[in-house]
This record gives sequence, C-alpha cells and structure tokens, in this order.
Amino acid sequence: MDQKKLYRTIETVASKNFPSDKDLMEDVVRQIVKNEEIQLTGGRIWKLDARKKSYKLIFQTGKVQKIPEDFLVNIKDYPFFEQIANERTILADETNKTLISKGIMKYSASGVGRKVTVGDKKFYEYLLSVNSDMIGDDLLYTLNIVAAVLTSKLNERYLSLSRKNLIADIDKAKQLQRSILPAHELKFNSYELFGVTIPAENVAGDFYDYLKIGDEEERMGIVVGDAASKGLGAAAEAMYISGALRMASTFQIKISPMMMRLNQLVNKIFSDDKFSSLFYGEISNDKKGLFLYANAGHNPPMFYSKKFNNISSLNPTGPLLGPAPNARYETDSINFHKGDILVVYSDGIVESANDKYEFYGDERLQKIILASVNKTPKEITAEILEDVIKFSTSESRYQDDKTIVVIKRNS
Repeated sequence: MDQKKLYRTIETVASKNFPSDKDLMEDVVRQIVKNEEIQLTGGRIWKLDARKKSYKLIFQTGKVQKIPEDFLVNIKDYPFFEQIANERTILADETNKTLISKGIMKYSASGVGRKVTVGDKKFYEYLLSVNSDMIGDDLLYTLNIVAAVLTSKLNERYLSLSRKNLIADIDKAKQLQRSILPAHELKFNSYELFGVTIPAENVAGDFYDYLKIGDEEERMGIVVGDAASKGLGAAAEAMYISGALRMASTFQIKISPMMMRLNQLVNKIFSDDKFSSLFYGEISNDKKGLFLYANAGHNPPMFYSKKFNNISSLNPTGPLLGPAPNARYETDSINFHKGDILVVYSDGIVESANDKYEFYGDERLQKIILASVNKTPKEITAEILEDVIKFSTSESRYQDDKTIVVIKRNS
C-alpha cells in the first residue's frame, strides 16, 4: 500500500474525538484489519502491566480464533519485547503454546505510546500485533507508519490532558494566592495604606501582606517580598514566606531574630538557586510615628518627608533570604510625621523597560511620588502604575511582577 496514502488514512481515522486512548487504538486497528490492501487476518492490542511485568490483551479483532480476555504474556518469555523498544516493529515466530493453539504461528508487533521502565529496561506502553499471510518487510513498514501515527495521537492526548491539568492547577494557585493576599486598602490608627500586586504571568512571585500584631493589635506589620524568577515555583516560595511571616507575627518575635530565622527556613526548604528579597516594617500607635524595619536585599523603599520636601531611601539591613544560612539582619527606624509617605515597591516597577531597553528607574519613580504627595495612597499607587505602563512595552523581556504598597500618615 502507498505509504503516504496509508499515513493520510490512519491520520484521518485517528484525528476523530475518542473518549479514551483505548477507543482510539481500537478504531484504528479495526480499520487496518478491514483494509484489503494491507491484507491482515487479525489484530490485537496489548497493554503493559509494569507491576506484573507482562502485557495484557485488551482488544482483538479479525478472522482468527479468539484469545481469552485479559490474557497475559510475560516479558521474560519474550526477548523480542526488548527488541521492539529499540526497533519499534519486529517480525517473529510465535512461541506461546496458547497462542499457537489459536493458529498464531507468526506475528508482527509494533510498539505504541510512551516507554515505561520495568526493572532496568524500557518497554512500550502498548503493543499492536497483527496476523497476516504476507509477513514481510512491506508489512513491517506499514505497521511502523501505523504505530508512529498512533503514538503521535496518543502524545497529543497526553499533552492536551497535561495542559488541562496545568491550567486547573494554575487556576487553583491563582485562587489560593488571591485568598492569601490582603485587601488593598487599610486604615490603621493615623495611617492609611494601599497595596497591589500585578503578576507578569498567571501567578506572582511578588507578594505583600498586612499583619496585625499583639493581643490588642497595637502594631501593624507591612511586608513586601519578591521571590526570584516567575511562575509557579516563585509563587510557591512567595506563599511559603508569607505564611511563615503570618505565623511568626502571632508569637511577637522581634524583627531581627525573626528575619534570621526566616532566612534559615528559606535556605533549608528551597533549592540553593532559590532566594527572595523582603522588606518588613512595623507601624504602631506610637505618637512619634516610630517605624521599625528590616530590609533583606529588597529595593530600597522611598520615604517622603513633608517637612523637608525630599525623598530618602531605606537601604538594605541584611542580605537576600536564602543563599547564606547564617546571615544577620539589623533593625533600623524612621519616624512618620503628618503628611509623610513611604512607598515600598518591587523591582518590577523600576526595572520595567521600554522598546529601547531603558529601565523606568528610580528617578522617574521619585518624580511621580513628589508630584502626588497630596493624594491618597490609592491615588499615588494608580499614578505610579499608570506612568510605568505608559513608559514600558509589554514585548520587553524585562517585564516582571509589580508590587506597590503606599503608607501615609494623615494626622
């Protein structure tokens, strides 16, 4: 039979929608057995049972004596099975007495689907075996084409199912991440806060959180973190760190030892190519506006002083979380006065790039903050994001998750 014609025929048959892999293979085997040009008398599908180290009969058709359903052939009794794993299709003499009694003296078998490890060897997930009065090279070439098309279609089904599972997993991760992130707006004593995270992908490695501390909730922890890389791995690291901080806040641990312990956990739990930057600060009901903070390698937040009408930076007080298990973290402080503003952000803001590969940068961010000091935290956040979006291009390879938390003292 013309091989291109055969390919098109099998491709057409196998491209229909089937409820299962088995239904797909059964239909193809029926069609090739019926095809007079191929000259087959029967066909069977065997499925590998790795636990039993055997192949089980799952389908048979044609003008041959029927083999008992669920019949097993042991791998150890068929050295040809290893040959099939290397050559895909073989022609052989039958050796199984039960099959010989059914008139099967010679057969051709082809491997279909993925390869599965049994012991220290690999075997095809399925075998397609046929009977014919014309066992020879032409049949071998024909079955190679059939097996190749079947394997291709099964792989498409595997990938489609994997994509559906991945999409479902991503949707669950998005829902979980949204449930963990706090509400955007928050008022705490004389402070007003607004935060937002915009993922570069479906889920973010950036995160922020508000943590109420103390029996009377007299303190509020503000967290902004950025787990290295993007996607599900970064999101998992971000959620772990966020959860660990929430738990730590219930024990009212001082900032420096809390950061040291968190760093040790990240180093222990995640692989050595994983790390995170983190800014943690606490506002309170202190009338002098004391703000204690630690900065683990995070972008220096920008602090606007209304009195002096200038911006200063809250530089790192310790290294990134993860790489160095014995790292130490100092605690520093500033004082908020009425009208003062703190903008905490991730590198997705200042490292947003335009089509000339220029970064948005610190200077542009400072200009937007200075032009927005009379606005609310929500309005300041909107102004920053709008300006970053206008500047950057979505095609740039430098796009990253974007997080902003703005804190303003109103009285």
